[in-house]
Amino acid sequence: MPTATAEKAYTGASIQVLEGLEPVRKRPGMYIGGTGKTGLHHLVWEIVDNAVDEATNGYASQIDVTLHKDGTTVTVSDNGRGIPVDKHPTKKIPTLEVILTTLHAGGKFDGSNYLTSGGLHGVGSSVVNALSEELTAEIRRDGSLYEQRYARGVPVTKLKKVRGGVRGTGTTITFRPDTEIFENTDLDAERIKEGLDVKAYLNGSLRIVFKDEAKGEKTEFHHEGGIVEYLDHLIAEAETRRIQDDPFFMQQEKLEGGARLELSFIWTEAPKERIVSFVNGIPTKDGGTHEQGLKDGVTKAVRNYIETHEIGQRKLEITADDIREGMVAVLNLYHTDPQFQGQTKEKLNNPEMRGFVGGAFRVEFEQFLNAHPTVAESIVARIIQAAKARQASRAAVQQVRRKSAVSHRLNLPGKLADCSSTDPSESELFIVEGDSAGGSAKQGRDRRTQAILPLRGKVLNAEQAGRKKVLENKELSNVVDALGCGLGEDLDVNKLRYHKVILLMDADSDGHHIATLLLTFFFRYLKPLIDGGYVYIAQPPLFRVDALKETHWALDEGDRDKIENAIKKKNPRANIEMQRFKGLGEMMPATLKETTLDPEKRRLLRVVIPEDAKIDTEMTISDLMGKDAAPRYSFIMDHAADVEELDV
Repeated sequence: MPTATAEKAYTGASIQVLEGLEPVRKRPGMYIGGTGKTGLHHLVWEIVDNAVDEATNGYASQIDVTLHKDGTTVTVSDNGRGIPVDKHPTKKIPTLEVILTTLHAGGKFDGSNYLTSGGLHGVGSSVVNALSEELTAEIRRDGSLYEQRYARGVPVTKLKKVRGGVRGTGTTITFRPDTEIFENTDLDAERIKEGLDVKAYLNGSLRIVFKDEAKGEKTEFHHEGGIVEYLDHLIAEAETRRIQDDPFFMQQEKLEGGARLELSFIWTEAPKERIVSFVNGIPTKDGGTHEQGLKDGVTKAVRNYIETHEIGQRKLEITADDIREGMVAVLNLYHTDPQFQGQTKEKLNNPEMRGFVGGAFRVEFEQFLNAHPTVAESIVARIIQAAKARQASRAAVQQVRRKSAVSHRLNLPGKLADCSSTDPSESELFIVEGDSAGGSAKQGRDRRTQAILPLRGKVLNAEQAGRKKVLENKELSNVVDALGCGLGEDLDVNKLRYHKVILLMDADSDGHHIATLLLTFFFRYLKPLIDGGYVYIAQPPLFRVDALKETHWALDEGDRDKIENAIKKKNPRANIEMQRFKGLGEMMPATLKETTLDPEKRRLLRVVIPEDAKIDTEMTISDLMGKDAAPRYSFIMDHAADVEELDV
């Protein structure tokens, strides 16, 4: 290990400051999600989305996108207002240059130029500039054409006026992704076309023209039907049949929080729901609060309709998943201040949007159902069909589990009092110290979900014994047989019969020792169960404290003293009765249930090995449970002064 003098000094000179667009080139993944195909195409969408923002806000009607013959250079042109070219009031350089060379610079922050925008972070154009070998900006504005060229985010020419007498306005950006940044700079024409097609659906008045120079092809996208037409496209793509003729559609211009909403959905025979959501025209493939609001609203509206009209069967449980099964929806939210998860904008995080979106259309959708009873009946029939199919499927799965469980239980240990449930997610196994405690636990348990396995005496120390002795040990082999998942290299967590394995020992030193021996066995031979969070330690009380007509349960002496002090503080003359349990077997089944078995009242400790404590755990078990007595002797001598009471 190098000495302190040999190590490099950590001073102010060690701190690196990245200027301008250097952070983007240093960590491109933070801005575009990676340097693979997704990140590469993200550059195209950043520039296209800026052009779409012009159209969404009523300043542009057409966007032209060209993939040039080299397959890597792209030109995006719009007939919007054109990026300003006058000098910026504070930077004293052309505003175009500020936008293309400065992170978080743009005209979309205060809402005065753009009511809604997909590029509110203000980093899109500058990020594309930073990650391009070459980028050329051409601006048509004030009757003139202006041009400026860049290389890897740095201007290589000044902004110059190319010519005058130019009609119209707009922005044209041509860029070539940097081969130093991307693994492969070949762009996928089909991928670009699909994305442009979606953007045309979301903006019914917008016309987008795509040119593929390598193939000599020109494709035009224009969908006046908007998201309703997009819904038809999704249904055709899924090759499924709709169960209603016309979809539900709504467009609300003044939503709370300064937002507006476009929404259309329909039920089909598809086995799953499909929600395609957007915020300001940006696809949010990971959903977010707006999508959750849609789900909430649909679920509440349908439930209200079913309850109001008393449709369905009383014993038929209908879940939210049943209601949305087969639903295909398109949701586009326009928001003045969207909060996205990361620069790639794949999930909306605005918490208020869940309630706003759900509340905005729920009442209107209920009115739609009441006004179209035939459509409503078809939707409800589809939902009831889904609920019945789910219940039938669940019953079939449980039947298979029961058959499997019956077969497996033939090899279970005789002392195991198993539970009736065959669902591991709700089943618990209590490994109990002694037959007496096991008897109380069996009487106090919930027979449906709680199994009891009594152990006789102190189990084998798995740290000192060899694998052969461990496998031959009757008590430990009973544990393995009950769990059903095997051990060591043959362990399969998927076969675990109980997702809670609870060590239930007396609350004294002997009980702690037995729990330690079992934990050592689990650590050495069943460690995936600890890693998976399946192993727990029960916390039975050591004392019962009765006073002021109340009963308190104390885990140990310290807990008992706290309870006693609290009672005396409340009433100094209170008569306190104290009972110390000699063991779990002394407890009545009802008491054991109330204090230790009942999930509503019990206290459990989950056994966890923190990531940064794995080495320490390994050394502790090796030292304190291993054959070498020296580490144990040192530990006892080091901590002897800490022992106030000896439990004998």
